[in-house]
Amino acid sequence: MPELPDVTVYVEALEQRVLGQPLERVRIWNPFLIRTARPPLDAVDGKRVQAVRRVGKRIVFCLEDDLYLALHLMIAGRLHWKAKDWKESGRAVLALFDFPGGKLVLTEQGSKRRAALHVLQGEEALRELDRGGIEPLESTVEQFKAALRRESHTVKRTLTDPRMFSGIGNAYSDEILLRARLSPVKLTRALTDDDIARLHAATGDVLREWIARLRAEAMDAFPEKVTAFREDFAAHGRFGKPCPQCGTPIQRIVYAENESNYCPTCQTEGKLLADRSLSRLLRQDWPRTLDELEQRKAASPFRA
Repeated sequence: MPELPDVTVYVEALEQRVLGQPLERVRIWNPFLIRTARPPLDAVDGKRVQAVRRVGKRIVFCLEDDLYLALHLMIAGRLHWKAKDWKESGRAVLALFDFPGGKLVLTEQGSKRRAALHVLQGEEALRELDRGGIEPLESTVEQFKAALRRESHTVKRTLTDPRMFSGIGNAYSDEILLRARLSPVKLTRALTDDDIARLHAATGDVLREWIARLRAEAMDAFPEKVTAFREDFAAHGRFGKPCPQCGTPIQRIVYAENESNYCPTCQTEGKLLADRSLSRLLRQDWPRTLDELEQRKAASPFRA
């Protein structure tokens, strides 16, 4: 799912191309994309783009007459900028946004259609989509601490909760927690002031670094390589590969459609975190340390 750095770079690329331009029309290929009935979609036809904003993980087009288009890409939604004469093709196309200088194309891979487009009238309606999380790049340490300690959950869950923090998801939370050297399952109310200071600093550093990287990668082109799995990530999606800080193989916890990636040496004092599905299967045989895991692998008759 595109997160704060990816959405920020999308917004900047769109500002360069559509700011001050009329949105000629929006063409929808899949009716499930639209999540509102009033105002109707054609109310935005011909309205000039006055601003492009990020609200959480949403991209918001602020139009004339106090109209807003709020687009959430969800997991597999992606944006592409095409020439005016580009002919749409492929099952992945969900919508086209026609502008005088080109077409913004929304695609979504896979069979599930989760991307969402809201047509809204007024700032108040837009605020209702905001889950209320603080902006991590604008927060003080004290604001950050208050958000973390509002409820008692794991730090991974809290970082990715849009009610607590705006724009952070599964991928960048892994990167932040490795940089901060904190376990993803540590409870927020157990965090010390030093832990929170490190986490606040790591959050700002990781998000700013990735915004800069993505800007440099796109340069003046439209960002086309938005992905949750990057070769130069330190932790996320790097299961079994060496931690760049210590060389220990990155481990993971798999749950539902997501996974949490961590380094046992840097983050959990050498302990392996129990994966729910494997824990139920192995019960008392679940290895507690990386050494135990390696011993199990060596003793397995199925090892390579």
